[in-house]
Amino acid sequence: MRAIGLAFAAGSFAATFLVAAPRPAFQAQTDIDRAFQAFWSARDARAAAERIEPILKAGVSFDEALTRLRQGRAYDRDVPRGRLSGIHRTADGLTHEYAFVVPKAYDAAQPMQVRVQLHGGVGRQRPPATNRIRVDSLPGAIDEITVLPAGWAQSMWWSAPQAENLYRILYDLKRTYNIDENRVYLTGASDGGTGAFFMAFKDTTPWASFLPLNSDMMVLATPSVKADGDIFPGNAVNKPFFIVNGGRDRLYPAQVTQVYANHLRTLGGTVVFRVYPESDHSTAWWPEERGAFEAFVHDHPREPLPDRISWQTDRTDRYNRAHWLVIDRLGSVVGESRLPDTNVLRRGRELDFGLRIDSGVDRGRRVYQVLPDSNAFHLGVRAGDRFVAINGAGIRTGRDIVDVMQACEIGQRLRFVVERGGRIVLEGAFEPTELDVPPAPIFPRRGPSGRVDLVRRGNLVEASTEGVRAFTLLLSPSIFDFRRPIRVVANGRAVFDGMVEPSVQTMLKWAARDNDRTMVFGAELAIDITK
Repeated sequence: MRAIGLAFAAGSFAATFLVAAPRPAFQAQTDIDRAFQAFWSARDARAAAERIEPILKAGVSFDEALTRLRQGRAYDRDVPRGRLSGIHRTADGLTHEYAFVVPKAYDAAQPMQVRVQLHGGVGRQRPPATNRIRVDSLPGAIDEITVLPAGWAQSMWWSAPQAENLYRILYDLKRTYNIDENRVYLTGASDGGTGAFFMAFKDTTPWASFLPLNSDMMVLATPSVKADGDIFPGNAVNKPFFIVNGGRDRLYPAQVTQVYANHLRTLGGTVVFRVYPESDHSTAWWPEERGAFEAFVHDHPREPLPDRISWQTDRTDRYNRAHWLVIDRLGSVVGESRLPDTNVLRRGRELDFGLRIDSGVDRGRRVYQVLPDSNAFHLGVRAGDRFVAINGAGIRTGRDIVDVMQACEIGQRLRFVVERGGRIVLEGAFEPTELDVPPAPIFPRRGPSGRVDLVRRGNLVEASTEGVRAFTLLLSPSIFDFRRPIRVVANGRAVFDGMVEPSVQTMLKWAARDNDRTMVFGAELAIDITK
């Protein structure tokens, strides 16, 4: 500070005023550099948020902050490579370990693709030790960082702890390694593939694509699985899927899973469904499939700020965000839209033999119902019969019954051996009835939910809402022009039309949360549908 004396000649009054001297430009820049360095070195999102204020006090302009956030942190070239491990504790107190592999070819100057791979058998009572996780189960031919989290009964892939776990893993990796945020994809086999479906439906923002293998999204509909909240298949419409199933997989046969893959395709998503007819519940096909798998990943980077978003949620404390849309409050409003239900499966016409078995009784070999006047009824099959053989093939599980019956041609002769007191033989022709299968919900609904569909054209956002009272738009200078008015129309009614002032503080707030150079938001626009 320097003193400037001012004398007033009209009297004896004199005063001394203290005026702050302007800081040299190099000093201001140093303060900004230091503040950003502290921001980048924060260990997690909360710590980063606590380091926003020094950046603001350093006097950084919006344009400079934007440039710095898009450039990101400086990465050290001398970092560990090879097989490594990490650990952190989620909000519920669970400790999560994970393994990851950084190729020797990693170059800090070049963003690198990331594969997150979820293992099967997630129902085990203890998490697998990271040194026992196979890092070469699906060996690739391209340079990428591979992440292998650990899941177990207390933290299944379709639970809140795992959603937080995957977010934390990616956040940690971005602090040390130059990650290509738009080439982070999620895959897994068996339970791991089901986990990939869950994240697609509940927490899609970080992921470029989903590649579930030897799995079935319908596992999430099973009450005993206890998936976290309701499942909304329409949420996956913006993300591409690469699905592989085996024709002889006793858990998730391709002819069953294909029905639901087709449904995702009808919603407008990009879905590649690959079948290995002779394959069982294994990835023995990987050497043959690897090239197509990796080509799919390469051809489908993430669009961080999509022009179209459709998102549905049953809660607002989590799973309520998709890219630049955040659903804040649920509830119906007058004049809301009636959006098509993406949870309804329309199967059309199907052949029905009339046989019903329960996979939970006698390994699925015992009949619990035969429809009246059906093909099975006329062949003499009755409730309580226990299958022994069909056309000479022994029946060990209900899956065997399905496999044999689905391979039959119309009019083919059938020979059943069943136990009904003693063994009896039933013979006749395969002549199932063609029926119109009525539309039916895919996943159960346990409570209310809300949905917002967005379409952006320049500075115009058109929203259709159902069951949502309020939402927030995160406005990025990459797709919105803050020099011009922004207009938001919801359900055919203008709910905002005016200028939006960009904010350095808002930009840093979301940068602290997302740690993503390609999703930088300069303003928040809160929309209340009730007003």
